[in-house]
Amino acid sequence: MSSGIYLDNHATTPLDPRALEKMLPFFTEEYGNSSSIDHVHGNTAKKAADESRSIISKILGCRRDTEIIFTSGATESNNLALVGAFRRYKDKGNHIISTSIEHPCVLETLEFLKKHEKAEVTLLPVDGYGRIRIDDFKDSIRGNTILASVMFSNNEIGTIQPIKEIGELTKEKGIIFHCDAAQGLGHEKIDVYKMNIDLMSFSSHKFYGPKGVGGLFVRSFSPMVRVEPIIHGGGQEKGFRSGTVNVPGVVGMAEALRLTDSEKNKERERLKKLRDSIYESLKSAMPAIKLNGHPELRLTHNLNITIPGIESKALMHSLKGKLSFSAGSACSTVKVKPSHVLLAIGRTEEETYQTIRLGLGRSLREADIQIIANLLIEAF
Repeated sequence: MSSGIYLDNHATTPLDPRALEKMLPFFTEEYGNSSSIDHVHGNTAKKAADESRSIISKILGCRRDTEIIFTSGATESNNLALVGAFRRYKDKGNHIISTSIEHPCVLETLEFLKKHEKAEVTLLPVDGYGRIRIDDFKDSIRGNTILASVMFSNNEIGTIQPIKEIGELTKEKGIIFHCDAAQGLGHEKIDVYKMNIDLMSFSSHKFYGPKGVGGLFVRSFSPMVRVEPIIHGGGQEKGFRSGTVNVPGVVGMAEALRLTDSEKNKERERLKKLRDSIYESLKSAMPAIKLNGHPELRLTHNLNITIPGIESKALMHSLKGKLSFSAGSACSTVKVKPSHVLLAIGRTEEETYQTIRLGLGRSLREADIQIIANLLIEAF
């Protein structure tokens, strides 16, 4: 077992043992293919997948269980939502609105659509806290706008976007609204119908579920939304996503989400207190540190700070084995370049390399707070 205190829960969370317990029988005992409904083994697997779909749909506020499409995770879901929706509705227009601080899997997919599908893309700027301005969004809408994609909460700085307000605008204008909720689901209350979300991506391993499984909400009512598949084959998942359903994965994902959702209010309050305690200790020792992201409208388990004069990678190396945290989003660490999110909120290139992200989680205890603060302060 690895040592040290884990503070990288935005990259991934540990699998909840209670979710693992639900998954185990579907590896060794109930191993049928959920598409093989002519025999009892397949029917048992299908029933488990259907029950998982039902659990997730209720938490998301869906009208129908079938609005949940199982995928391999948020990256695939984002690709399916953006490419699939654009191809489905491109006869009505070719303009997409998004933001400058989206996850790379959204930004790269938009670049693909620009290059290969002749899409026109507007990336909205954000304010110093990382939030878009509703007036900017409204002003960017054109007659040929067919799709908007705005993340629920940012994976680096934790800022939460005005999703309900955006949804009201897209609903009024007849624009398909996609939301990447990988970091928000399970941690914040999300109701897809109340927020007028048409497509929403999520990933199991961000809320204590297994890796390699996620989903996409596809609205079926007012309006009925359809996307063109990007994976072809046996026509599973209502034809939107072919491939054998990962039954152990979706069972674990549903149970993890059910547990996380039921405990989220208490956990949010607990983590907010722990996060604020860490920040206050660090700010007291080094007044020059800067908080990145909105001070209130942010994920309660996120702390992203710039520490002038400290090289974040060197800090991580010096604390290896003691603290596990990130110098940016885990998905961009293979590319040594400044964080596009930090640059977007006004940090200099030098400051982007002086920034760390602490992602708090269930394993963190009050007794750990002073240890974390002391280790970081001593390393300064």
